[in-house]
Amino acid sequence: MMELYLNNSWIIALILNSILLVFAFIVPKKLLTPLGYFNAWILGVIVWATLSWQGYAVVMFYFLVGSGVTKIGMAEKEAAGIAEKRSGVRGPENVWGSALIATFCALGTLFVDAPWTQLLILGYVASFSTKLSDTTASEVGKAYGKRTFLITTLKPVSPGTEGAISLEGTLAGIVASAIIALVGYLVGLINLIGIFYCIIAAFIATNLESVIGATLQENLEWMTNEIVNIINTLIGAIVAILLGWLVINFITI
Repeated sequence: MMELYLNNSWIIALILNSILLVFAFIVPKKLLTPLGYFNAWILGVIVWATLSWQGYAVVMFYFLVGSGVTKIGMAEKEAAGIAEKRSGVRGPENVWGSALIATFCALGTLFVDAPWTQLLILGYVASFSTKLSDTTASEVGKAYGKRTFLITTLKPVSPGTEGAISLEGTLAGIVASAIIALVGYLVGLINLIGIFYCIIAAFIATNLESVIGATLQENLEWMTNEIVNIINTLIGAIVAILLGWLVINFITI
């Protein structure tokens, strides 16, 4: 039965994502580059086949909201030279920078049993919660942050500086992490306390990402934004999984 279910899941995933790919190329408004759409197709197939529509709902929510968030204050950010490249249209590097860790969590559920299945699903939701928090904090901070500070020194810096934080961006990031975690709860991927794990994990990871940006990214040529995003989402997933694991073991004891 499990083998039949997996086969059917992959077939449905291939058909559904192929239809959506064709639709994406037809509509005039593009959110991704052509290669970006192809890589998103791969991501969508894996997510649907492993976590069904519930996991798909989370990644689609992130994709749509994250793309929308990058448009916030676009004119002002472009004028200041701190807007996302291609006016926010994402490429394959953005797809995997945001979703590589979530993909590993989703695939991992095929090879483990409870409670690790549930913990990997928690990590899946937490990674997207972290990434949306980071994206929202950055974009809102650049567009509406009244005062931005370097996280390592708290000295005032210009919006868009690597490692810069703002009150407006930080609060927006917390709200964003809570919203996507709530989506994960509403579709049945995580329980109610899992929402708080995701919020905590996203807050820790987003701030550590700012520290990395302020200390390492400027000095290491290979540490691109996409690499930092992978590290960021990895931290978020690990923190959430550790929180869940500790609670499970505490309750068991």
